[in-house]
Amino acid sequence: MKKRIISITSCLMVFCMIMSVSIVNVKASDEKMVDGSYLTTDETSTGYSSSRTRGVYLMDGECSISKAGRNRVYAYASTTANTEVKYMATIVYVERYMEDVDAWGQVDAWMVEEENDYYMSTAKTITVDRGYYYRVRANHLAGDSYPFDETASVTDGILVP
Repeated sequence: MKKRIISITSCLMVFCMIMSVSIVNVKASDEKMVDGSYLTTDETSTGYSSSRTRGVYLMDGECSISKAGRNRVYAYASTTANTEVKYMATIVYVERYMEDVDAWGQVDAWMVEEENDYYMSTAKTITVDRGYYYRVRANHLAGDSYPFDETASVTDGILVP
């Protein structure tokens, strides 16, 4: 009898785990993806560079976007090299989702450069129109001579209500 109760309990636990995984997958598939970014209602989103695109000098690239008030977003990006390099650059793009053409359009962009360093970061608070999704996309470069190692990172889109 004891073995039967343990068996039934185990089956119920497995069933509950399968159902919870199914519910999570349904939620993720309800979010729309546009050019690699999901449209979300999250407060913040962070994107990382792919390990496949790193080079000899470039270690990591990261970018993020956060709500920073009623009609403002905070955009951040950083680039990290494996060792001190002669040149580093981060190019940051803040983009708004344009529903009529189902694509991202540029709202703001800037570039920051460093020499003889292994880490750099940049950030900016931007005033935006309410009622749209915004994301940050960044290009990261590092190296001692041209052509430099290059990678990219991108966040999901966050709604600014």
